[in-house]
Amino acid sequence: MLLKTEDKRTLKPDLRINTQRLEIDFNELAEIGATKEGGISRLALSNEDLQARAWLANRFSQAGLLVRDDDAGNLSGVLLSKNQNAKHLLIGSHLDSVPNGGRYDSSVGLLAALEAVRSIQEAKIKLPFHVEIIDFTDEEGCWQSLFGSRALTGTLTENYLYDHNVDYGPFRAALYRAGIRPADVYKAKRDPSSLVGYLELHIEQGYRLHEAGIDIGVVTGIVGRTTYDIRFYGEATHSGTTRASARRDALRGAAVYICRAYELVQNNFPDGILNCGNIQVFPGAFNLIPSEARLTVECRHQNREALAEMESQLTRLAQEVAAEYRLTTNSQRVVHMPAAAMSGETISYIEQACDILNVSHMRLVSLAGHDAQSMSNFTPSGMIFIPSVNGISHSPREFTEWRHVVSGANVLLHTILLMAQAYQT
Repeated sequence: MLLKTEDKRTLKPDLRINTQRLEIDFNELAEIGATKEGGISRLALSNEDLQARAWLANRFSQAGLLVRDDDAGNLSGVLLSKNQNAKHLLIGSHLDSVPNGGRYDSSVGLLAALEAVRSIQEAKIKLPFHVEIIDFTDEEGCWQSLFGSRALTGTLTENYLYDHNVDYGPFRAALYRAGIRPADVYKAKRDPSSLVGYLELHIEQGYRLHEAGIDIGVVTGIVGRTTYDIRFYGEATHSGTTRASARRDALRGAAVYICRAYELVQNNFPDGILNCGNIQVFPGAFNLIPSEARLTVECRHQNREALAEMESQLTRLAQEVAAEYRLTTNSQRVVHMPAAAMSGETISYIEQACDILNVSHMRLVSLAGHDAQSMSNFTPSGMIFIPSVNGISHSPREFTEWRHVVSGANVLLHTILLMAQAYQT
Protein backbone atom coordinates (compact mmCIF):
# COMPACT_ATOMS: atom_id res chain seq x y z
CA MET A 1 0.00 0.00 0.00
CA LEU A 2 1.04 3.66 -0.35
CA LEU A 3 2.85 5.44 2.43
CA LYS A 4 0.48 7.07 4.86
CA THR A 5 -0.19 10.80 4.38
CA GLU A 6 1.59 11.73 7.61
CA ASP A 7 4.73 9.93 6.36
CA LYS A 8 5.00 12.11 3.26
CA ARG A 9 7.18 14.64 5.09
CA THR A 10 10.13 12.74 3.61
CA LEU A 11 10.11 15.12 0.63
CA LYS A 12 11.75 18.08 2.50
CA PRO A 13 12.13 20.39 -0.53
CA ASP A 14 14.66 22.62 1.28
CA LEU A 15 17.07 19.79 2.07
CA ARG A 16 20.52 20.07 0.43
CA ILE A 17 23.74 18.09 0.57
CA ASN A 18 26.83 19.31 2.46
CA THR A 19 28.89 20.83 -0.37
CA GLN A 20 32.09 21.26 1.64
CA ARG A 21 32.09 17.66 2.87
CA LEU A 22 31.52 16.39 -0.68
CA GLU A 23 34.43 18.46 -1.98
CA ILE A 24 36.78 17.16 0.73
CA ASP A 25 35.89 13.60 -0.22
CA PHE A 26 36.37 14.35 -3.91
CA ASN A 27 39.84 15.81 -3.41
CA GLU A 28 40.95 12.97 -1.14
CA LEU A 29 39.77 10.29 -3.55
CA ALA A 30 41.42 12.07 -6.49
CA GLU A 31 44.80 11.61 -4.78
CA ILE A 32 44.51 7.82 -5.00
CA GLY A 33 46.09 6.85 -8.32
CA ALA A 34 46.82 10.47 -9.24
CA THR A 35 49.00 10.96 -12.33
CA LYS A 36 51.47 13.74 -13.06
CA GLU A 37 49.18 14.96 -15.87
CA GLY A 38 46.39 15.64 -13.36
CA GLY A 39 44.31 12.54 -14.05
CA ILE A 40 44.00 9.20 -12.27
CA SER A 41 44.99 5.63 -13.02
CA ARG A 42 42.99 3.15 -10.96
CA LEU A 43 42.76 0.10 -13.17
CA ALA A 44 40.33 -2.51 -11.86
CA LEU A 45 41.84 -4.73 -9.15
CA SER A 46 45.14 -2.78 -9.20
CA ASN A 47 46.82 -1.56 -6.01
CA GLU A 48 45.27 1.85 -6.60
CA ASP A 49 41.77 0.42 -7.07
CA LEU A 50 42.08 -1.67 -3.92
CA GLN A 51 43.36 1.38 -2.00
CA ALA A 52 40.37 3.41 -3.21
CA ARG A 53 38.02 0.61 -2.14
CA ALA A 54 39.55 0.61 1.34
CA TRP A 55 39.15 4.41 1.48
CA LEU A 56 35.49 4.16 0.46
CA ALA A 57 34.80 1.33 2.90
CA ASN A 58 36.23 3.52 5.67
CA ARG A 59 33.95 6.38 4.61
CA PHE A 60 30.97 4.02 4.68
CA SER A 61 31.91 2.87 8.15
CA GLN A 62 32.35 6.44 9.44
CA ALA A 63 28.86 7.24 8.15
CA GLY A 64 27.43 4.35 10.16
CA LEU A 65 26.54 2.29 7.10
CA LEU A 66 26.63 -1.49 6.93
CA VAL A 67 29.76 -2.34 4.93
CA ARG A 68 29.86 -5.51 2.87
CA ASP A 69 31.06 -6.96 -0.41
CA ASP A 70 29.78 -9.76 -2.60
CA ASP A 71 31.45 -12.64 -4.42
CA ALA A 72 32.22 -10.47 -7.46
CA GLY A 73 33.99 -7.89 -5.30
CA ASN A 74 31.21 -5.30 -5.50
CA LEU A 75 31.59 -3.09 -2.41
CA SER A 76 28.48 -1.75 -0.66
CA GLY A 77 27.57 0.65 2.12
CA VAL A 78 23.96 0.20 3.25
CA LEU A 79 21.72 2.65 5.08
CA LEU A 80 19.33 0.27 6.76
CA SER A 81 15.61 0.86 7.00
CA LYS A 82 13.79 0.10 10.25
CA ASN A 83 12.03 -2.64 8.33
CA GLN A 84 14.56 -5.45 8.23
CA ASN A 85 12.69 -7.14 5.39
CA ALA A 86 12.61 -4.02 3.23
CA LYS A 87 13.86 -4.03 -0.34
CA HIS A 88 17.06 -2.29 -1.48
CA LEU A 89 17.40 0.81 -3.62
CA LEU A 90 20.82 0.52 -5.26
CA ILE A 91 22.78 3.68 -6.05
CA GLY A 92 25.94 2.87 -7.88
CA SER A 93 28.95 3.66 -9.99
CA HIS A 94 32.60 2.56 -9.93
CA LEU A 95 36.00 3.53 -8.57
CA ASP A 96 38.09 1.96 -11.33
CA SER A 97 39.35 4.10 -14.20
CA VAL A 98 40.93 3.84 -17.62
CA PRO A 99 44.71 4.46 -17.75
CA ASN A 100 45.38 8.15 -17.01
CA GLY A 101 41.67 8.93 -17.01
CA GLY A 102 39.75 11.77 -15.43
CA ARG A 103 38.91 12.53 -11.81
CA TYR A 104 35.17 12.97 -12.33
CA ASP A 105 34.20 9.89 -14.34
CA SER A 106 32.38 7.55 -11.95
CA SER A 107 33.87 8.98 -8.74
CA VAL A 108 31.30 11.76 -8.46
CA GLY A 109 28.50 9.19 -8.67
CA LEU A 110 29.65 7.26 -5.63
CA LEU A 111 30.57 10.34 -3.63
CA ALA A 112 27.26 12.05 -4.41
CA ALA A 113 25.43 8.89 -3.31
CA LEU A 114 27.36 8.85 -0.04
CA GLU A 115 26.65 12.53 0.57
CA ALA A 116 22.95 12.08 -0.22
CA VAL A 117 22.74 9.26 2.32
CA ARG A 118 24.53 11.35 4.94
CA SER A 119 22.05 14.18 4.34
CA ILE A 120 19.14 11.80 4.79
CA GLN A 121 20.63 10.55 8.05
CA GLU A 122 21.24 14.04 9.41
CA ALA A 123 17.68 15.09 8.54
CA LYS A 124 16.48 12.03 10.48
CA ILE A 125 14.40 10.85 7.52
CA LYS A 126 13.16 7.28 7.84
CA LEU A 127 13.00 5.53 4.49
CA PRO A 128 10.74 2.58 3.64
CA PHE A 129 13.61 0.76 1.89
CA HIS A 130 17.31 0.14 2.44
CA VAL A 131 19.57 2.47 0.44
CA GLU A 132 22.65 0.62 -0.81
CA ILE A 133 25.57 2.51 -2.31
CA ILE A 134 27.47 0.08 -4.54
CA ASP A 135 30.90 0.27 -6.18
CA PHE A 136 30.85 -2.15 -9.12
CA THR A 137 33.96 -4.13 -10.05
CA ASP A 138 35.65 -3.33 -13.37
CA GLU A 139 33.05 -1.16 -15.05
CA GLU A 140 35.65 0.22 -17.46
CA GLY A 141 36.63 -3.18 -18.85
CA CYS A 142 40.29 -3.41 -17.86
CA TRP A 143 39.49 -7.12 -17.69
CA GLN A 144 35.81 -7.45 -18.66
CA SER A 145 33.42 -4.55 -19.13
CA LEU A 146 30.66 -4.19 -16.52
CA PHE A 147 31.97 -7.27 -14.72
CA GLY A 148 30.45 -6.48 -11.33
CA SER A 149 27.01 -5.39 -12.53
CA ARG A 150 26.77 -8.34 -14.92
CA ALA A 151 27.64 -10.67 -12.04
CA LEU A 152 24.96 -9.09 -9.87
CA THR A 153 22.34 -9.49 -12.60
CA GLY A 154 23.40 -13.02 -13.54
CA THR A 155 24.32 -12.06 -17.11
CA LEU A 156 28.06 -12.65 -16.82
CA THR A 157 29.49 -15.23 -19.21
CA GLU A 158 32.03 -17.79 -18.00
CA ASN A 159 34.92 -16.30 -20.02
CA TYR A 160 36.64 -15.27 -16.82
CA LEU A 161 36.75 -18.93 -15.79
CA TYR A 162 37.46 -20.81 -19.01
CA ASP A 163 39.96 -19.85 -21.70
CA HIS A 164 38.78 -19.88 -25.29
CA ASN A 165 40.52 -17.53 -27.71
CA VAL A 166 41.89 -15.32 -24.92
CA ASP A 167 44.03 -16.25 -21.94
CA TYR A 168 42.09 -15.06 -18.90
CA GLY A 169 44.65 -16.48 -16.49
CA PRO A 170 45.94 -13.01 -15.51
CA PHE A 171 42.38 -11.88 -14.80
CA ARG A 172 41.73 -14.84 -12.54
CA ALA A 173 45.03 -14.13 -10.77
CA ALA A 174 43.94 -10.50 -10.24
CA LEU A 175 40.63 -11.68 -8.81
CA TYR A 176 42.37 -14.04 -6.38
CA ARG A 177 44.73 -11.24 -5.36
CA ALA A 178 41.74 -9.07 -4.47
CA GLY A 179 40.21 -11.87 -2.40
CA ILE A 180 37.66 -12.84 -5.06
CA ARG A 181 37.32 -16.54 -5.86
CA PRO A 182 36.60 -16.87 -9.61
CA ALA A 183 34.51 -20.00 -9.12
CA ASP A 184 32.25 -18.15 -6.67
CA VAL A 185 31.57 -15.01 -8.73
CA TYR A 186 28.20 -16.36 -9.88
CA LYS A 187 27.04 -16.24 -6.23
CA ALA A 188 26.89 -12.44 -6.52
CA LYS A 189 23.63 -12.76 -8.46
CA ARG A 190 20.80 -11.00 -6.65
CA ASP A 191 17.07 -11.64 -6.68
CA PRO A 192 15.42 -8.80 -8.63
CA SER A 193 12.38 -9.01 -6.36
CA SER A 194 14.64 -7.82 -3.50
CA LEU A 195 15.31 -4.49 -5.23
CA VAL A 196 13.35 -1.26 -5.52
CA GLY A 197 15.47 -0.02 -8.40
CA TYR A 198 18.83 1.41 -9.41
CA LEU A 199 20.07 5.00 -9.71
CA GLU A 200 23.36 6.24 -11.14
CA LEU A 201 24.86 9.72 -11.31
CA HIS A 202 27.58 10.25 -13.91
CA ILE A 203 29.25 12.91 -15.98
CA GLU A 204 27.82 12.95 -19.49
CA GLN A 205 31.10 12.10 -21.27
CA GLY A 206 29.76 14.13 -24.16
CA TYR A 207 29.21 17.72 -25.21
CA ARG A 208 25.42 18.08 -25.41
CA LEU A 209 24.71 19.41 -21.91
CA HIS A 210 27.73 21.72 -21.94
CA GLU A 211 26.92 23.19 -25.35
CA ALA A 212 23.24 23.64 -24.49
CA GLY A 213 23.99 25.23 -21.09
CA ILE A 214 21.76 22.66 -19.34
CA ASP A 215 22.38 21.59 -15.74
CA ILE A 216 21.09 18.01 -15.75
CA GLY A 217 20.68 15.29 -18.34
CA VAL A 218 17.84 12.84 -17.72
CA VAL A 219 18.91 9.66 -19.46
CA THR A 220 16.20 7.84 -21.37
CA GLY A 221 18.35 5.03 -22.72
CA ILE A 222 21.88 3.77 -23.35
CA VAL A 223 23.24 2.80 -26.75
CA GLY A 224 23.78 -0.84 -27.52
CA ARG A 225 27.32 -1.80 -28.40
CA THR A 226 28.95 -4.83 -29.94
CA THR A 227 32.62 -5.69 -30.34
CA TYR A 228 33.93 -8.02 -33.04
CA ASP A 229 37.28 -9.71 -33.43
CA ILE A 230 37.81 -9.73 -37.20
CA ARG A 231 40.72 -11.58 -38.80
CA PHE A 232 41.98 -11.65 -42.37
CA TYR A 233 44.23 -14.50 -43.51
CA GLY A 234 46.57 -14.40 -46.48
CA GLU A 235 50.02 -15.82 -47.24
CA ALA A 236 53.42 -14.73 -45.94
CA THR A 237 55.80 -14.54 -48.90
CA HIS A 238 58.77 -12.35 -49.84
CA SER A 239 57.66 -8.75 -50.20
CA GLY A 240 60.21 -7.99 -52.88
CA THR A 241 59.87 -11.02 -55.12
CA THR A 242 56.14 -11.81 -55.03
CA ARG A 243 54.43 -10.16 -58.00
CA ALA A 244 51.32 -8.08 -57.39
CA SER A 245 48.92 -10.58 -58.95
CA ALA A 246 50.13 -13.31 -56.57
CA ARG A 247 50.10 -11.33 -53.35
CA ARG A 248 47.64 -12.32 -50.66
CA ASP A 249 48.21 -9.40 -48.26
CA ALA A 250 46.09 -9.73 -45.12
CA LEU A 251 46.99 -6.23 -43.92
CA ARG A 252 45.88 -4.65 -47.18
CA GLY A 253 42.55 -6.41 -46.86
CA ALA A 254 42.16 -5.17 -43.27
CA ALA A 255 43.03 -1.61 -44.29
CA VAL A 256 40.50 -1.61 -47.12
CA TYR A 257 37.90 -3.08 -44.79
CA ILE A 258 38.38 -0.34 -42.20
CA CYS A 259 37.95 2.45 -44.76
CA ARG A 260 34.86 0.87 -46.29
CA ALA A 261 33.35 0.08 -42.89
CA TYR A 262 33.44 3.74 -41.90
CA GLU A 263 31.80 4.70 -45.19
CA LEU A 264 29.14 2.02 -44.72
CA VAL A 265 28.16 3.28 -41.28
CA GLN A 266 28.20 6.92 -42.35
CA ASN A 267 25.98 6.23 -45.37
CA ASN A 268 23.61 3.60 -43.97
CA PHE A 269 23.51 4.33 -40.23
CA PRO A 270 23.99 8.07 -39.65
CA ASP A 271 23.03 7.68 -35.97
CA GLY A 272 25.43 4.77 -35.51
CA ILE A 273 29.02 4.81 -34.28
CA LEU A 274 31.95 2.71 -35.49
CA ASN A 275 35.46 2.40 -34.11
CA CYS A 276 38.44 0.26 -35.11
CA GLY A 277 40.62 0.46 -32.07
CA ASN A 278 43.64 -1.71 -32.76
CA ILE A 279 45.28 -3.93 -35.34
CA GLN A 280 47.84 -6.73 -35.06
CA VAL A 281 49.89 -8.01 -37.99
CA PHE A 282 51.69 -11.33 -38.35
CA PRO A 283 54.48 -12.32 -38.96
CA GLY A 284 55.25 -8.64 -38.45
CA ALA A 285 58.46 -8.42 -40.49
CA PHE A 286 59.17 -5.50 -42.85
CA ASN A 287 60.12 -7.79 -45.75
CA LEU A 288 57.28 -10.30 -45.45
CA ILE A 289 53.77 -9.93 -46.80
CA PRO A 290 51.41 -10.14 -43.78
CA SER A 291 49.72 -13.52 -43.55
CA GLU A 292 47.30 -12.45 -40.81
CA ALA A 293 45.76 -9.18 -39.67
CA ARG A 294 43.57 -8.95 -36.59
CA LEU A 295 41.44 -5.97 -35.73
CA THR A 296 38.86 -5.10 -33.11
CA VAL A 297 35.74 -3.36 -34.35
CA GLU A 298 33.13 -1.78 -32.11
CA CYS A 299 29.74 -0.54 -33.30
CA ARG A 300 27.09 1.33 -31.31
CA HIS A 301 23.48 2.31 -31.90
CA GLN A 302 20.59 3.30 -29.65
CA ASN A 303 18.15 1.17 -31.64
CA ARG A 304 18.43 -2.60 -31.17
CA GLU A 305 17.18 -3.48 -34.66
CA ALA A 306 19.51 -0.97 -36.30
CA LEU A 307 22.47 -2.30 -34.32
CA ALA A 308 21.70 -5.85 -35.45
CA GLU A 309 21.56 -4.71 -39.08
CA MET A 310 24.85 -2.80 -38.66
CA GLU A 311 26.49 -5.97 -37.38
CA SER A 312 25.13 -8.01 -40.28
CA GLN A 313 26.38 -5.55 -42.88
CA LEU A 314 29.80 -5.15 -41.27
CA THR A 315 30.45 -8.89 -41.10
CA ARG A 316 29.21 -9.30 -44.69
CA LEU A 317 31.59 -6.53 -45.77
CA ALA A 318 34.52 -8.45 -44.27
CA GLN A 319 33.63 -11.44 -46.44
CA GLU A 320 33.35 -9.27 -49.55
CA VAL A 321 36.74 -7.63 -48.97
CA ALA A 322 38.37 -10.99 -48.27
CA ALA A 323 37.04 -12.42 -51.53
CA GLU A 324 38.21 -9.35 -53.48
CA TYR A 325 41.79 -9.70 -52.23
CA ARG A 326 41.98 -13.51 -52.28
CA LEU A 327 41.91 -13.83 -48.52
CA THR A 328 39.89 -15.74 -45.97
CA THR A 329 38.28 -14.11 -42.96
CA ASN A 330 36.71 -14.91 -39.63
CA SER A 331 34.47 -12.62 -37.54
CA GLN A 332 33.68 -13.42 -33.93
CA ARG A 333 31.39 -11.37 -31.70
CA VAL A 334 33.18 -11.09 -28.36
CA VAL A 335 31.08 -8.49 -26.50
CA HIS A 336 27.44 -7.55 -26.88
CA MET A 337 25.62 -5.04 -24.70
CA PRO A 338 22.06 -4.53 -25.95
CA ALA A 339 20.57 -1.07 -26.01
CA ALA A 340 18.95 -0.28 -22.68
CA ALA A 341 15.86 1.78 -21.82
CA MET A 342 15.60 3.58 -18.50
CA SER A 343 12.45 3.27 -16.39
CA GLY A 344 9.78 5.80 -17.35
CA GLU A 345 8.74 6.16 -13.71
CA THR A 346 12.31 6.80 -12.59
CA ILE A 347 12.76 9.36 -15.37
CA SER A 348 9.71 11.17 -13.99
CA TYR A 349 11.15 11.20 -10.45
CA ILE A 350 14.43 12.67 -11.70
CA GLU A 351 12.61 15.39 -13.62
CA GLN A 352 10.45 16.20 -10.60
CA ALA A 353 13.61 16.49 -8.49
CA CYS A 354 15.05 18.93 -11.03
CA ASP A 355 11.89 21.02 -10.85
CA ILE A 356 11.98 21.08 -7.03
CA LEU A 357 15.56 22.34 -7.18
CA ASN A 358 14.84 24.73 -10.06
CA VAL A 359 17.64 23.35 -12.24
CA SER A 360 17.40 23.07 -16.02
CA HIS A 361 17.20 19.61 -17.51
CA MET A 362 16.84 17.78 -20.81
CA ARG A 363 16.29 14.19 -21.87
CA LEU A 364 19.04 12.44 -23.78
CA VAL A 365 20.44 9.05 -24.72
CA SER A 366 23.79 7.97 -23.27
CA LEU A 367 26.36 7.34 -25.99
CA ALA A 368 28.67 5.54 -23.55
CA GLY A 369 28.08 2.32 -21.65
CA HIS A 370 27.37 2.29 -17.90
CA ASP A 371 26.40 -0.20 -15.20
CA ALA A 372 22.82 1.01 -15.66
CA GLN A 373 22.96 -0.84 -18.96
CA SER A 374 23.30 -4.15 -17.11
CA MET A 375 20.82 -3.15 -14.44
CA SER A 376 18.01 -1.84 -16.68
CA ASN A 377 16.55 -5.24 -17.60
CA PHE A 378 16.95 -6.42 -14.00
CA THR A 379 15.30 -3.62 -12.02
CA PRO A 380 13.78 -0.20 -12.80
CA SER A 381 16.79 2.02 -13.48
CA GLY A 382 17.58 5.68 -13.99
CA MET A 383 20.61 7.82 -14.77
CA ILE A 384 21.40 11.44 -13.97
CA PHE A 385 23.99 13.19 -16.15
CA ILE A 386 25.95 16.33 -15.30
CA PRO A 387 27.86 18.30 -17.95
CA SER A 388 31.38 17.49 -19.13
CA VAL A 389 33.18 20.68 -20.20
CA ASN A 390 33.79 20.46 -23.97
CA GLY A 391 32.60 16.85 -23.84
CA ILE A 392 36.01 15.58 -22.72
CA SER A 393 36.25 12.37 -20.67
CA HIS A 394 38.68 9.48 -20.15
CA SER A 395 41.40 12.13 -20.10
CA PRO A 396 43.30 14.16 -17.49
CA ARG A 397 41.62 17.19 -19.12
CA GLU A 398 38.20 15.88 -18.07
CA PHE A 399 36.45 18.60 -16.05
CA THR A 400 33.01 19.32 -14.63
CA GLU A 401 32.19 22.61 -12.91
CA TRP A 402 31.72 22.09 -9.20
CA ARG A 403 28.30 23.73 -9.21
CA HIS A 404 27.14 20.98 -11.56
CA VAL A 405 28.53 18.27 -9.28
CA VAL A 406 26.55 19.82 -6.42
CA SER A 407 23.40 20.12 -8.56
CA GLY A 408 23.68 16.48 -9.57
CA ALA A 409 24.13 15.36 -5.96
CA ASN A 410 21.07 17.33 -4.89
CA VAL A 411 19.00 15.91 -7.76
CA LEU A 412 20.09 12.42 -6.69
CA LEU A 413 19.10 13.19 -3.10
CA HIS A 414 15.63 14.40 -4.05
CA THR A 415 15.08 11.57 -6.49
CA ILE A 416 15.60 9.18 -3.57
CA LEU A 417 13.13 11.15 -1.45
CA LEU A 418 10.53 11.20 -4.22
CA MET A 419 10.89 7.46 -4.67
CA ALA A 420 10.46 7.00 -0.92
CA GLN A 421 7.34 9.16 -0.91
CA ALA A 422 5.75 7.19 -3.76
CA TYR A 423 6.96 3.78 -2.59
CA GLN A 424 4.42 0.98 -2.38
CA THR A 425 4.84 -2.06 -0.15
